[in-house]
Amino acid sequence: MARLAINDEELIVVKATYQKLFHKLESKCTDDDKALLDKAFEMALDGHWTQRRKSGEPYILHPLEVARICFEEIGLGPTAVICAILHDVVEDTKYTLNDVDEAFNPKITLIVDGLTKLDGLYAVENPQAENFKKVVSTLTQDVRVVLIKMADRVHNLRTIGAMPRHKQLKIAAETSYIYAPLAHRLGLYSIKTEFQDIILSINEPETYQDISNKLASSEDERQKYIAEFMRPIEDKLDEFNLPYRIMGRPKAIFSIYNKIKTKGVSFEEIYDLFAVRIILDVKKEKEKNSCWQTYSIITDVYQPIPERLKDWVTTPKGNGYESLHTTVVGPNGRYVEVQIRSERMDDIAERGFAAHWKYKGVNSDTSVYDKWLNNIREILDSQHTDALEFLNDFKSNLFKEEVYVYTPAGEMKILPKGATALDFAFDIHSDVGYRAQSIKVNNKLVPMGYKLSNGDQLHVITSKNQKPNESWLKMVVTGKARSKIRSAMKEERRKAGEIGKEALGRKLRNMKADFEENMDFLVKHFGFISRPDLYYAIATDALKLSEFKIFEVKNAKLFVPESQSDNEVNPGGVQPPKETLVSNSNRKFDEKASNILIDGESAARYQFELANCCKPVQGDDIFAYLTATTGMKIHRTVCKNATHLLANYGYRVLKAEWRDNLKTNFIVDLEITGVDTGVGVIQSITSEISNNLGINIRSFNIEGLEGIFEGKISLFVTNKNHLAQTLNAIKRIDGIQSVKRVEK
Repeated sequence: MARLAINDEELIVVKATYQKLFHKLESKCTDDDKALLDKAFEMALDGHWTQRRKSGEPYILHPLEVARICFEEIGLGPTAVICAILHDVVEDTKYTLNDVDEAFNPKITLIVDGLTKLDGLYAVENPQAENFKKVVSTLTQDVRVVLIKMADRVHNLRTIGAMPRHKQLKIAAETSYIYAPLAHRLGLYSIKTEFQDIILSINEPETYQDISNKLASSEDERQKYIAEFMRPIEDKLDEFNLPYRIMGRPKAIFSIYNKIKTKGVSFEEIYDLFAVRIILDVKKEKEKNSCWQTYSIITDVYQPIPERLKDWVTTPKGNGYESLHTTVVGPNGRYVEVQIRSERMDDIAERGFAAHWKYKGVNSDTSVYDKWLNNIREILDSQHTDALEFLNDFKSNLFKEEVYVYTPAGEMKILPKGATALDFAFDIHSDVGYRAQSIKVNNKLVPMGYKLSNGDQLHVITSKNQKPNESWLKMVVTGKARSKIRSAMKEERRKAGEIGKEALGRKLRNMKADFEENMDFLVKHFGFISRPDLYYAIATDALKLSEFKIFEVKNAKLFVPESQSDNEVNPGGVQPPKETLVSNSNRKFDEKASNILIDGESAARYQFELANCCKPVQGDDIFAYLTATTGMKIHRTVCKNATHLLANYGYRVLKAEWRDNLKTNFIVDLEITGVDTGVGVIQSITSEISNNLGINIRSFNIEGLEGIFEGKISLFVTNKNHLAQTLNAIKRIDGIQSVKRVEK
């Protein structure tokens, strides 16, 4: 952080910003809250006095804006605002957690501690995962930690333009990997949407700007259409005396982009570019009837599309979301999505978890988040090899789509889409999962890996002799099931290891060798990572004690005689991979041999190759990833593996860019679909590519089916612009419906 003290003019702005926040909060505060707010501001102002953001503004403006987002956009109260103001003081200033504890109450100290990154993580495999695990562990004690983290991430993304490009990519990947799914799970839909839009603007700025410009240019037309669409509906709603308000809004840019990408259509071909929301001001007990009454009015006016009716009023989502969604055919044959909900439902939909607690007393059921938080507690209590394993288990609880299934007694269970019968068994109870011998779905025996469908009723048959095995891990998708299976297997491994340890102890006593003195030597000699791995290998006969005949003993220590040293073997284990950034400085190389720069230097200095999963071409946005065993891989920033690599292994990622004006051929794969006219399709495509464009075709496969055809072509192109020209030329061929670049 830059060290430049706040000047007098800036201090006026800072104090005015705080006063504005204070006045907004004032009506929600007790006298004690007001005193703590002032104290938090003074501590943060003093701590951040000489610190500045990348943009150059005083750093203190960041925690103040995070506090405002907590209050105004998420709906948190004074305690969370105080913690938001303090969220960076322990991590970045002279103040310690003890200072916070002395000045504030234990609850504030707990939250600030949860928001503070762990120190000394340089020796761990994954510092990002370790820090996020700390945040999540506090989540089960006070969810405000994560909500403040969300506000912090929102402001960092809104101001990310001041960051260097390679850091923007890492932050975007981390947000996509964890924060956006978590925002969805906590019901923070507005924040999730903003996350996704900003991520797209970072990863694919040209695409984002193109969609944004098209939305802006069609704004007037869209508003006129919404007014025309709503006019007959408003007349009927007025007849029924239902108090309501209407909002018309365009779909999120990311949502439009996703539809263009998955459906292979253009912006102009998307019908439902906007949604209309009807919000009813009715009491809780009248909400369902009023929503369905409104649905009836709408479908009296416009033709509904039955398969696009989503009823989350009768059965709310697992994160508490309630709304009735339908799509109808509006004027001029355009599809319009209509969302119907009450004011209470809308508040929960916009503010998620925080709003849910506000209305908890209104609902007769317990918190919709209690079960989810209990699952998180169970995952935290399970043994994990490392923080990354924990993070992946946690992430599986952030599912977007759900499946609703039932116990034999008719109790509904909500699981992620794709969950299996075995996931259901573990969801009922860990012991039921451990002992699951067979499972019936709708009174019919099914494999334990059977994928659940809405409405399935399951009965789990258990046996005391059953226990999990490694194959079970391939049958489950939920974090709870995975972590419980691994824990059970680790316990079995530990018990087996105890037997192996005893056998090893007896062997060493017979050899007159000391146990403790020789353990580290044996682990290293046989290539294991740890002592328990050595014990387990002995217990399972992966390492036979007969192999010890090569050792001799001197002063109770084992050693390998020189005559045996050339014949050492590694029967039991595999040495852990060593991370290598292989420099080729000892060999001659041509600086022009590489058209890629890594951290400003020619990539020819290193072992590197273009990643086969995304096949970058010159001009693509790229980054370099240092693998554990095979040197450097160059990936596109939009590679399907990019989010995982950037979010989880950011410390292995280096800045990469193309050098200018170097001619190299790159292989790209294209997928083509179109109308099968039966005559000349292949000739037209090959003629355009080979004769008109002068491009070499590496491979070409085409297949016709019931009037349409699909083809895959592998070509050599020189750069991204050359690829774009090729795509546009193929699109212009008669009968071609779509052509797109594909990844493996």
